[in-house]
Amino acid sequence: MQSLKTPPTDYTTEEFYKMKLLIKKLNENAVVPARQTEYSAGYDLCACTDGPVVIKAGQTEKIHTGISTEVQGEKNCVLLIYARSSLATKFGIAPANCVGVVDWDYRGEIICALHNSSDKDYTVNNGDRIAQLVITPVFTPEVEEVTELSDTERGEGGFGSTGR
Repeated sequence: MQSLKTPPTDYTTEEFYKMKLLIKKLNENAVVPARQTEYSAGYDLCACTDGPVVIKAGQTEKIHTGISTEVQGEKNCVLLIYARSSLATKFGIAPANCVGVVDWDYRGEIICALHNSSDKDYTVNNGDRIAQLVITPVFTPEVEEVTELSDTERGEGGFGSTGR
C-alpha cells in the first residue's frame, strides 16, 4: 500500500509535489474556484446562471458552475462538494445528496444539486458562492467476500452504542 507521504509510482516526485487543480471555463461568466484564506480546506464554487434561479422551499434545483476540472499530479483522489456552512445554517441550502462526488476521471461540468430545507424560497444569482470543493485522497482496495470478520470490542454496536 502506498503511503500518503510517498509519491505514487506512476509519477515522479517532482510531478507529485506539483499537484494542480486545473479549471476549464465552459462559460465566459464562470468563476474560477478559490480558497478564501490560506488555510481554507475548500475552494468556493460559484453559480454560473443566465439569471436568478429560485430554489423553492422544500425543493431542489441543479445550479450550474460553468466549469470542469482535472487534478493534475495525483489520480488517487476525489473532489467532494460540501455545503457552505453559512448557506446551510442561515438559509437551509445544501447539496441535495449531502456530499457531491466528482470522480477523478469526470471531465463534464460541475453542477450542484442544491436543496432548500427551509420554509422560504431562496434565490441564487450568477456569481454567488454556492458550495465548496474539497480534494481528498481515495483508497480503492480489492474487494473480497468473506463469511466472517474479525472480532472487535465494539462489535456490531452502532447508532449511539458508544455513548451520547
